[in-house]
Amino acid sequence: MKYQPINSALFIKNRKNFASLMQKNSLAIFNSNDIYPISADSTMPFEQHRDLFYLSGVDQEESVLMLFPDCPNENLREVLFLTETNEHIAVWEGEKLTKEAAFNTSGVQTVFWLQDLEKVLFEMTTYCDTFYINTNEHYRANIVTETREDRFTKWLLAKYPAHSVAKSNPILQRLRAVKDPIELDLMQQACDITEKGFRRILNFIQPGVWEYEIEAELIHEFIKNRSKGFAYTPIIASGNNANVLHYIENNQQCKAGDLILFDIAAEYANYKSDLSRTVPVSGKFSERQKAVYNAVNHVKKEATKLLTPGTIWKDYHVEVGGIMTAELLKLGLLDKADVQNEDKNWPAYKKYFMHGTSHHIGLDTHDYGLLHKPMEANMVFTVEPGIYIPKEGFGIRLEDDVVVQENGAPFNLMGNIPIEAEEIEDLMNA
Repeated sequence: MKYQPINSALFIKNRKNFASLMQKNSLAIFNSNDIYPISADSTMPFEQHRDLFYLSGVDQEESVLMLFPDCPNENLREVLFLTETNEHIAVWEGEKLTKEAAFNTSGVQTVFWLQDLEKVLFEMTTYCDTFYINTNEHYRANIVTETREDRFTKWLLAKYPAHSVAKSNPILQRLRAVKDPIELDLMQQACDITEKGFRRILNFIQPGVWEYEIEAELIHEFIKNRSKGFAYTPIIASGNNANVLHYIENNQQCKAGDLILFDIAAEYANYKSDLSRTVPVSGKFSERQKAVYNAVNHVKKEATKLLTPGTIWKDYHVEVGGIMTAELLKLGLLDKADVQNEDKNWPAYKKYFMHGTSHHIGLDTHDYGLLHKPMEANMVFTVEPGIYIPKEGFGIRLEDDVVVQENGAPFNLMGNIPIEAEEIEDLMNA
């Protein structure tokens, strides 16, 4: 891995928290992701299942974690299974985790090779009444590929049909939403790497540059600083491309007078950052562009203030919608009649700001979190208002990652990344 070792205290604490919410005499099982094939002998780069990583820190394929806090055999209360490494694997793929290295990474004392899984699992099933299976129930999930977890669950329930079944996901949704200080430090590192990339491209952008050339500058800076790369597929959208919310082609030339909307960010140690900025290709905003830019920035600042303990996500978005409506009226994009006659299910402001303002962020860009529950301290949210005006040939989105604080104003993990219009212009013309 490119990242520095993570203190195993994080994963020990995460397992303890999960175990405290399990039913009596229950066994929870977590599988790694597959290595997904492309064609022939090609595969996609491996990405660890975030739940397994959250509970163990193991960042390796063909790994399994089992948690059984009430097991009469104390050695089987926490168990890791890994593929046994050998000289052939070491030569062709590099060394895998040894049992000692797995303990140092995770804090799990009992480590078996994967070949022993069925035998060890059988003993564990004789003690337990309930299996916790791990299903993906994120509100944005749209799964069409059967995962390693899915296949294992199908096999497990067919082989042991007499056991009861419970779900891990509601527990994980609750736990993963609130970040440990170690997690916040890792997310800060991801944001700091993103800052380096953004500052680099401010000196690179000029009329005639291609969107993919900017993408290349960013990935260079990210990997140079121990990131695997982009936290998600990057958006580098010049001119009217910015009005396509998920524009990812990044294949157009940037023209004088246009704006470039960036939705780009680095990951670090599987933790994500999520940044949006909008900059002028020529290094200077027009009067109209700056007016819209400052309106978006104002909405972002006001929305950030609302991220406090006890806030309900749905109510928050309604309040932000009111702030955005006021700005759109000032810009002449809406008039009073538009607001008076609006559909309450699709308010007038949605014509220019059609997406949500905030989502949880952490190990996933759209991280776990129960949206009907009040916000809590140490939850991390994006704040990302935008105004999109196809008729005027530009769109503007601004986004930072913000930690809810127990007392005081929310803490912006991206507070050092330039955002004020004048600061952007000064840096681009330095």
